[in-house]
Amino acid sequence: MNLATADNQAGTRRAPFAAGTQTPVLKVENLEVTYYTDLGRAKALDDVSFDLHAGQKLGMVGESGSGKSTLALAMMRMIKQPGRIEGGTVTIDGTELMGLKDEDMRKARLSKIAYIPQGAMNSLNPVTRIGEQMVDAVKSHLNGQSRAAIHERCIHALKSVDLDPAVFRMYAHELSGGMKQRVCIAIGILLEPKVIICDEPTSALDVVTQRQVMETIDRVQKQINAAVILIGHDMGLMAQFVDKVAVMYAGRLVEISTVREMFTEPKHPYAQALISSLPNLDNKGVFQGIPGLAPSLLRLPSGCAFHPRCPYASDRSRSEKPKLKALPGGRMVACHLYDQDALNV
Repeated sequence: MNLATADNQAGTRRAPFAAGTQTPVLKVENLEVTYYTDLGRAKALDDVSFDLHAGQKLGMVGESGSGKSTLALAMMRMIKQPGRIEGGTVTIDGTELMGLKDEDMRKARLSKIAYIPQGAMNSLNPVTRIGEQMVDAVKSHLNGQSRAAIHERCIHALKSVDLDPAVFRMYAHELSGGMKQRVCIAIGILLEPKVIICDEPTSALDVVTQRQVMETIDRVQKQINAAVILIGHDMGLMAQFVDKVAVMYAGRLVEISTVREMFTEPKHPYAQALISSLPNLDNKGVFQGIPGLAPSLLRLPSGCAFHPRCPYASDRSRSEKPKLKALPGGRMVACHLYDQDALNV
């Protein structure tokens, strides 16, 4: 994708992001996740903090292993052994999830926060009809509703994602990949959650179906005014569908910017390298990768984790870990290059 074209699309499609004094519907503070393995202790999330307002879409990008899916599972409190959530809070609409009892957290899933998984074909029960799975999800959260009311809610959710009501009586194997993904979206919006996490929802789909699924997510998000976190690698999709972009590296957030700022003027050297690696119509056939490899979480470099690959590395970046700081205009960057700018905010 031509970056100028992507920026024009982003600029004309949405108004500039501005939170003002509005209270965030989602507030993640100092979230930490560690995996204890036979080879040692791997910190998969390191002091991750960000806010998101109702109706906003945040794109979460970074190389494989940077912590994007771990962040999603941690917010859902679905980290399995040998992983452990070791600190931090996740607050949705005034409710802090990390302090909830297990039963209360189970009820918060779908009603306050929903998770649309990467592999829809592995998320649906193959021997249970789609409708039964939807009804079970509603019954486990809403007591006392009549069967007719539950059925109507499920059919409405299916129609919201452009699926025929007949899908209610079908099995997962009777659906195409795109239809399965839309069923997962329908289940995710059954109880109109405040936050929806989409973990690479289009990774196994062809490009036409990808766009259909993303347009579905875009439409239902507007209907219920939810905040959406879109995890993925496709920067073209990010340019077209999100308001803000957060870049992760080695378990840490290194930059959070509006989508226009990210595509036209990324600040963090890693974000700059990501944008520079995108195909460009002005340089057909020229591909530019990021030198070096992402570090092992078991043996992270001292200081800034990106410094072995960074063209601007200094003695300070090799010894001192940079903190995520606000720059003029509201973007957040974790890099010593901008320390003075952060002090002048």
